[in-house]
Amino acid sequence: MDEDLDIEAETKAEDQMEATAIFKNTNQPVILKFVDVVYKIKLRKVGNWFRKNSSSDQEKVILNGITGMVQPGEMLAMLGPSGSGKTTLLTALGGRLGGRLNGTITYNSKRFSNSMKRNTGFVTQDDVLYTHLTVTETLVFTALLRLPNSFTKQEKIMNAEAVITQLGLIQCKNSIIGDPFLRGISGGERKRVSIGQEMLINPSLLFLDEPTSGLDSTTAQRIVSTLLDLAQGGRTVVLTIHQPSSRLFYMFHKVLLLSEGNPLYFGQGSAAMDYFSSIGYAPSVAMNPSDFLLDLANGVSSNDSLKEQTLVKKTLISAYKSKIAEKLKDELQEISNHPPDELENKKFPRWATTWWQQFIILLQRGVKERKHESFSGLNIAEVLVVAVLSGLLWWQSDIAHLQDQIGLLFFSSGFWGFFPLFRAIFTFPQERMMLEKERCSGMYRLSSYFMSRTIADLPMELILPTAFVTITYWMAGLKPTAGNFLHTLFALLFCVLVSQGLGLALGAMVMDQKSATVLGSVIMLTFLLAGGFYIQHVPAFISWIKYISVSHYTYKLFLGSQYKPNETYPCGNDPGKVCLVGDFPSIKTVGLDGQVLSAVALAIMLVVYRLIAYLALMRIGVTKKLEK
Repeated sequence: MDEDLDIEAETKAEDQMEATAIFKNTNQPVILKFVDVVYKIKLRKVGNWFRKNSSSDQEKVILNGITGMVQPGEMLAMLGPSGSGKTTLLTALGGRLGGRLNGTITYNSKRFSNSMKRNTGFVTQDDVLYTHLTVTETLVFTALLRLPNSFTKQEKIMNAEAVITQLGLIQCKNSIIGDPFLRGISGGERKRVSIGQEMLINPSLLFLDEPTSGLDSTTAQRIVSTLLDLAQGGRTVVLTIHQPSSRLFYMFHKVLLLSEGNPLYFGQGSAAMDYFSSIGYAPSVAMNPSDFLLDLANGVSSNDSLKEQTLVKKTLISAYKSKIAEKLKDELQEISNHPPDELENKKFPRWATTWWQQFIILLQRGVKERKHESFSGLNIAEVLVVAVLSGLLWWQSDIAHLQDQIGLLFFSSGFWGFFPLFRAIFTFPQERMMLEKERCSGMYRLSSYFMSRTIADLPMELILPTAFVTITYWMAGLKPTAGNFLHTLFALLFCVLVSQGLGLALGAMVMDQKSATVLGSVIMLTFLLAGGFYIQHVPAFISWIKYISVSHYTYKLFLGSQYKPNETYPCGNDPGKVCLVGDFPSIKTVGLDGQVLSAVALAIMLVVYRLIAYLALMRIGVTKKLEK
């Protein structure tokens, strides 16, 4: 038995080595050059509603003539105070910035292309991860989506395991990611998971925005040491960092110092202090080099007067232009040779995987993540309490209490109009950052994401209303036949799906949870008021609302599930007197006919609302690109 265990261990070790070998051999070196990069944005005057393109709009320069180069095996750190343009420059170098970007950015003397995009990793400042997935699940799902089909499924999983080993995540591989309200892995481990997601594609270029933000000095050093190891493996690493310790500062091969979009220094990190000393700026006491550089970028040298700060910045900008800028451009022209660009010779399809693969993987991931939220104790308790309470209030009511039964049906249509609507409203606003992150990296098509998101919610969204009907229907004493029960259940599930679609559309269009909730409340209340239960004589000029009301059509289907036009009920003071159900005021206004038409109307809404949500997501993607 011990021999079997040894053989199994050796096999796993061999698989791990094989995965690591696959992981390393696909990397291609890339020389990144950027010359005179300029980026401007327009500032519109507040209140200038009627002249959006007015000539009075002012321009603000975010980046002003940034030049530099990073070679394979090097790590460039971009320093500067908040608002200096670090993140904007990083986004531009990562091929994610559109708009009025001028200058030249090349990768092995070529422009940014689809092949380069597929070999570029970009780690954002915020760790955008799914809360309930484990570290292994997070990386495996990412590997299955981002690695091309030239890898088998097993090889993709092996690559994820290799990254876990390489980044020192073995001890927490089966722990969930967590969030501030759910205990999970530590901040440093979350950052390494984010880096690991980009490392899965074995990127030639790796960009990181503030990878040490919010971490203690020891954890920050581990992160930077990991990045240094990755750079030494032949990658080109570029990162922004706010205020590194002296230990971190001397790990950087090159440093770029920015101040209000202007470069103040570019060169080796170890030579930065000597450079500033040579132009008359030296610290009066021993201090962290990064602290001194940030002081200079803020214009602080000898005193804190505003005039002095402005003068220091102008002096540093002038010194950069005379002592570094021209010399740097000459060096870039001299280094014209670059490694054989094997990436350019390969033809990469736009997507690493097929639509169906993306759909299946996203569906599996969505179910794993969403089941915790959909089947939370609070949601289950809410539905069960309302179901039991409704059953008790309408306990064994019969047709003699027709108004009571109709009230139950209308209440059900209202409750299951609001409940799925408000749950769906939060879907896309909560996932916006994740969607933007993964779509920017080219992980999947928007259509595969949208379909998987819609399908993944179906079983979870339909189980609770089914339980509600099952409990309330029989307790309330509605017609005890399978046909009537299934008709009622069908109408309720249809209502849930349409209301959910409306919530998705509102969330996608507004992308603000508070605003979308208010708008959803107004719309659903309007639908309820026009549903035909509260008011029988609706003014003609506003009666059209019922034709777009989810509550109206659902209520109509509910009535049709319980009553027929020729059915009677006891009415008046005479015990033997009966009236037609169809003539009851609350029913006559809505009518018992047109059941098929109501179902068709809900089906059209089901499609239209989801189509609106999809188009809104597309619009947001386009707007995001234009804003950049």
